[in-house]
Amino acid sequence: ENYSVMFSSLSGVKLGVWAAHGEGKFILKQKEQDYHIIAKYSYDAYPGNPNGSTYSVAGISSKDGRHVAMMPHPERCFLPWQCAYYPKDRLKDDITPWVEAFVNARRWVEKQKA
Repeated sequence: ENYSVMFSSLSGVKLGVWAAHGEGKFILKQKEQDYHIIAKYSYDAYPGNPNGSTYSVAGISSKDGRHVAMMPHPERCFLPWQCAYYPKDRLKDDITPWVEAFVNARRWVEKQKA
């Protein structure tokens, strides 16, 4: 569960995502619960955690959920054909679930303008 503007509706979802490099390592000195973690890699060891981030963190957000820092690149896999693997039973999808993060961001901005 997380309170990020972009990713809160994707809590609990397990998705593949491009990690283009081993940089972007999160070195977190405090206890895991002291951070607002929005995404984690599938497991601790390489290649599941490509850069060795503490607690397998792939993304964190500010306390209010407005600011996100993450290493993977969901913008590179919002269409099924962009994914290295996509479930066979979902190949007719026009878009992947990752697009929801960007829709959430747009909706949040629209609410702020109202």
